[in-house]
Amino acid sequence: MSYQALYRVWRPKQFDEIVGQQVITQTLKNALITDQISHAYLFNGPRGTGKTSTAKILAKAVNCEYSKDGEPCNECSTCVAINNGSLNDVIEIDAASNNGVEEIRNIRDKAKYAPTEAKYKVYIIDEVHMLSIGAFNALLKTLEEPPAHVIFILATTEPHKIPATIISRVQRFDFKRIKAKDILEQMEKILAAKDFKYDDRALKVIAKSAEGGMRDALSILDQVLSYSDDQISYESALQVTGSVARDDLQNYLQAVIDDNVETGLQLVQSLLDSGKDANQFIEDLIKNCQDILLYKQDKQMISENELGLLGENFEKVAQKVTAEQVYQFVEILNEIQQQLRFTYHADVYLDILTVRLANQFKNGDVKPEPEAAVKPVESKVATQQINKLQEQINRLTSELAEFKNSASNNAVAERPGGRVPTEDAPEQPKVDLKKVFGVLKNATRSSLNEYQGQWNDLMQLLTVTQRALMHVSKPVAASDSGIVVAFDYSFLYQKAGTDTGLMDALENGMDQIFGKVPDIIFVAKEEWPGIRKEYLANNPNLKNHNKVETKPTKEPEENKTVSKAKELFGNDIIKIEDN
Repeated sequence: MSYQALYRVWRPKQFDEIVGQQVITQTLKNALITDQISHAYLFNGPRGTGKTSTAKILAKAVNCEYSKDGEPCNECSTCVAINNGSLNDVIEIDAASNNGVEEIRNIRDKAKYAPTEAKYKVYIIDEVHMLSIGAFNALLKTLEEPPAHVIFILATTEPHKIPATIISRVQRFDFKRIKAKDILEQMEKILAAKDFKYDDRALKVIAKSAEGGMRDALSILDQVLSYSDDQISYESALQVTGSVARDDLQNYLQAVIDDNVETGLQLVQSLLDSGKDANQFIEDLIKNCQDILLYKQDKQMISENELGLLGENFEKVAQKVTAEQVYQFVEILNEIQQQLRFTYHADVYLDILTVRLANQFKNGDVKPEPEAAVKPVESKVATQQINKLQEQINRLTSELAEFKNSASNNAVAERPGGRVPTEDAPEQPKVDLKKVFGVLKNATRSSLNEYQGQWNDLMQLLTVTQRALMHVSKPVAASDSGIVVAFDYSFLYQKAGTDTGLMDALENGMDQIFGKVPDIIFVAKEEWPGIRKEYLANNPNLKNHNKVETKPTKEPEENKTVSKAKELFGNDIIKIEDN
């Protein structure tokens, strides 16, 4: 049989074999033990963290005839068929190349039919975020009401591209990056099984270069195994990963700190001649600067995170630089890294980098000094700056007061009567009376009751900020085509009227709850009685119209009802209104 890559040979076949995702695997096992299997799952996380492997194990576990403690047996015919990829009831789909509506409709149509061999029909859709909007819509109904014999497992590295309607219908599991320590232990286990000799430092370099991905680590290990003759050496791991040895990084930093530009340039040239990538060199320098900052805060933590690969001179270099100098180093490194993207002459920019870093110390921009000497100076400088800023604030305050007085006098002189609006009495925003009167013309009590009855439901569809703005509002008049909303405070009504995001959210909510989008007019509560009175004054025929529509024959019945109500409840709490 032809050679298989390590990540394929050592792909987990049980939940306990998945590295670094104990919370997720234990949750799934408990769900299987208690028979609380969901109809749809979403596995999200960085590449190579075990999403697809977990999906396959879950497909085996729900269909295994002899599962124990939530784990598949991997021996029955169903488990063997799934491991071989030959079971028709477990369907794997790559959404990157099958992202159209027709493909998803085909899945939806076939999902209706019962499984032929297994208990459940399982669809594993990898990179599901690549589906088109139409495909998501085609999948939505099936996810909402799937057949009892179907389970969907969606996997993605970019969950933000999946519609919220899909996410709300699945159980979501977030796979995290695997710790370098766990990756290291897995590689040691694999090499022990292969009886292959290795340098501990080489495996640590690979584990750090994998950046939390088990599959990436095994791919790099595969390359190093091919590169090495009889054992995995530290040098071979550095060559394959393109990383720079920690000692070389620290020798470089030591050179620029000591203003030894010549040595720094020689180190750069030597690294480039040995085939190191300029971008990788800068990445390693930035990572080394991060390690220095963390080392100054917690020495034990950085040693564990870096698996002890700090280098011989790390502590010596870390003690020579201050945190402020490291910040400046990182800024310069980021700037050079951006410039490297647009050049074919990386050596030129690395030479410039070396000179600039050395000049940070030579020019005395930030000189390393003992902490005891720095603190009094910093305190004195801070006091001087505070006093200077206070003087500027006082001067600006005085100038602002003079400007306001001058503007006020000019406004009084220019306006008839010498009256101007002040900050204590700001001009109120104007209400669009034409729109309000349009609503009042066709307003009905039934429309108002409908909006008032579901106003709280509408508020629940808004964001927390939008609800905070609308919590002092309520509908006061409504028709089929419009609604008037009164605010307790005029400044909130003014703010709401200029918030386009809020208006969009209200219109969407109206459409969702009431099935229509009426015109929404905001008014201040204190202005509403005057607006209503003005409308009635402009439409005197409303009173006559009410009198004409009132039938005398019904008056005795109404009076009788009112009398009975007063008899039962008393005159004080009875309020009679004309509808």
